[in-house]
Amino acid sequence: MENLEELIRKIGVVPVIAIKHADTAVPLAKALVKGGLPAAEVTFRTDAAEESIRRMAAEVPEIYVCAGTVLDPETAERAVKAGARAIISPGLNLDTVDWCLSHDVPVIPGTMTPTEVELCMRKGLRFVKFFPAKAAGGVPMLNAFAGPYASMHFMPTGGVKPDNLADFLGCKNVVACGGTWIVPGDALANGDFDAIEKLASDAAAQVREIRG
Repeated sequence: MENLEELIRKIGVVPVIAIKHADTAVPLAKALVKGGLPAAEVTFRTDAAEESIRRMAAEVPEIYVCAGTVLDPETAERAVKAGARAIISPGLNLDTVDWCLSHDVPVIPGTMTPTEVELCMRKGLRFVKFFPAKAAGGVPMLNAFAGPYASMHFMPTGGVKPDNLADFLGCKNVVACGGTWIVPGDALANGDFDAIEKLASDAAAQVREIRG
């Protein structure tokens, strides 16, 4: 299993994307790479998700394509067959986690409570999602987790924006953040990939400034 945490840490912000038309997947991936964020969490919230992952993986190999909003093992299998290199879920579905672990697929399950964090620890996971980050307590909650769960690392997603990115990335147990602002739905629908590249570039620059 590749070191997912190390790869994600280098990027700092993972764009979270709902793609409605697979034809936009490749130019989107190229815009993200050019902007300095070579990663994408393509969410299974649209019918185009699977095909979008397939096209990104095949035509833009330099981007680290993850499948998001994966709610069951069947979707995880479809995503991996399409070319997803990691599985990300909003919550903790242990069947999905078990499928990923048994197939040597990196997985970032969603957590928001101590009980869920401990369940992940029992599975041998040390890097999980914190979702919905802002609504679930944000930075104070992550700091609270750092005491009893010093070995656990998190990717907060949900409510993370440029104006609070520094606060989240400043937490010692945060590897990276998931960001929906990088790919606005209207920009993607209008094919404004220059705007998306600019948002990616701005986010990458912000990560560098925060982390030094």
